[in-house]
Amino acid sequence: MEAIRDDRLRGQIPTGVVVRSVVGMFLARLGSLHSLEQTRSSGFWRSWLGGALPSADTIGRVCSRMGIEAVRGVLRQQYARLKRRKALTAPGHGLLAAVVDGHESHATFRWHCPGCLQRTVHTAGGDRVQYYHRYVAVRLLGGDLELMLDLEEQRAGEDEVAAAMRLLDRVLRVYPRAFDVVVGDGLYARGPFVQFVRQRGKHVLAVLKDDQRDLLKDAQALFSTIPPTSQRDGPVQRQCWDLEGFTTWPQAGQPVRVVRSLETRTVRRQLDGQEQEQRSDWYWVTTLPASLAPTGAVVQLGHGRWNIENQGFNELVNQWHADHVYKHHPTALNVLWLLAMACLNLFVTFYRRNLKPAARAAATMLHVSRRLTAELYGEMPLALSGLPP
Repeated sequence: MEAIRDDRLRGQIPTGVVVRSVVGMFLARLGSLHSLEQTRSSGFWRSWLGGALPSADTIGRVCSRMGIEAVRGVLRQQYARLKRRKALTAPGHGLLAAVVDGHESHATFRWHCPGCLQRTVHTAGGDRVQYYHRYVAVRLLGGDLELMLDLEEQRAGEDEVAAAMRLLDRVLRVYPRAFDVVVGDGLYARGPFVQFVRQRGKHVLAVLKDDQRDLLKDAQALFSTIPPTSQRDGPVQRQCWDLEGFTTWPQAGQPVRVVRSLETRTVRRQLDGQEQEQRSDWYWVTTLPASLAPTGAVVQLGHGRWNIENQGFNELVNQWHADHVYKHHPTALNVLWLLAMACLNLFVTFYRRNLKPAARAAATMLHVSRRLTAELYGEMPLALSGLPP
């Protein structure tokens, strides 16, 4: 993180001090720069920063002047170290996946910055202009360790897929051998996107929906003529159909493969204790050949798409407060989101690779993070906290 710089001409507080302050804020999950500032009396900061904690205004201002590419370099350094130490392992099917997805961080009718997107919202009081920010992120799925790799802000006049292609163009140059297949939701089942990824030597897997009606109808008609294969994954019973060589989607630039998984599971309702059967029907379109990825691997990769939502965005938003507008400036927003992702990678790697199984069984990630917060507040003088000695 020492490589991160800003463009101040006579900065009195080193950039590294600000970066370490933000890292401490995220790891302690304080939620805002003002909450961070209230811990300035903690003795932790002098040992961690080598001096006093900067003010909230200073941290926000310096973050708005940092180099975004240098912050991205922190994520690249994390990946390189884990790869070099063989901490990143492939799942049982042997394929590493990069999941792409979009996320809207916040929306407001009042405050805006040069990087804000705009949309018109129809309300009972008339039309109003709403300002918001959207990002596309990519997350690496391994065997038992996942990493956030990069983030790209969606620009005015473009959709999520366009931002994802710009993001992947950079990611594929920086991480050329990190993954084998790009996984996305139904929005990414587009011919130009498939061709873009295939031209760069990677495969694509996306949810198949009505947007590709001809391909979907063709697959449904053919699947009705062949028997499914049965698979069981814990409580889930699957009936799977798998066919290659579909040419109904010429925009993809090559024949594609369609996999269907009809899944049944039994759940016990909490209200009355009765068992209820739930069914879900999934279709995926992919360029992965059956020789490289059997049916079970495609199903596992398809469901792995939810990892970026559940362990990525949801974790960052609900536990790490990444959606909070720490400083409403386009550079600061990008820098703080990237640092939050780096902190998530660091924390998860520490928990899964440094803690022994007995320690992980006794303490959840949330418990460990609360211990970090308790240590921060525990080094604050009681007199300054208003508590009796």
